[in-house]
Amino acid sequence: MANPTGNKGKDDFRTGTTGQGATGTTGVADKARDMASSAVETVRDTASNVADRAKDMASNVADTARDWASTAGHKVSDAASSVGSGLGSLASSARENVPGGEYVADALESGTRYFQEHSFRDMADDLSGVIRRNPIPALLIGIGIGFLLARSTRS
Repeated sequence: MANPTGNKGKDDFRTGTTGQGATGTTGVADKARDMASSAVETVRDTASNVADRAKDMASNVADTARDWASTAGHKVSDAASSVGSGLGSLASSARENVPGGEYVADALESGTRYFQEHSFRDMADDLSGVIRRNPIPALLIGIGIGFLLARSTRS
């Protein structure tokens, strides 16, 4: 379109054309399109890299948690075994040295068998069942243990 004002090479703000003609605006539009496409690709690549890193980090956290849980499970199992063997030796000592120690020894041997025959998961399930059947005494015992722990750490 011709410049109606007769000003050669100047902008015509009414029509949106420049004195350079249509080829100048096409080149600018192509450059803008190329820049936008490049920006979209850069954002897409960055998002992909961030997602990959997040997946790797989540996998590492899961592996670490799994390792810690396994280690904790082994330690708890070892502790339960130690408690079981300690109860067994205490039972034999009670049977020999305490008058009427047969009853105490039988209870301790029963506890020893329980620790030896059950896994930590079984013991946790049994404990949760006892707490469900007796919520008030369990709550009072928990409060008492918390009180004793608080007193022992405050001194």
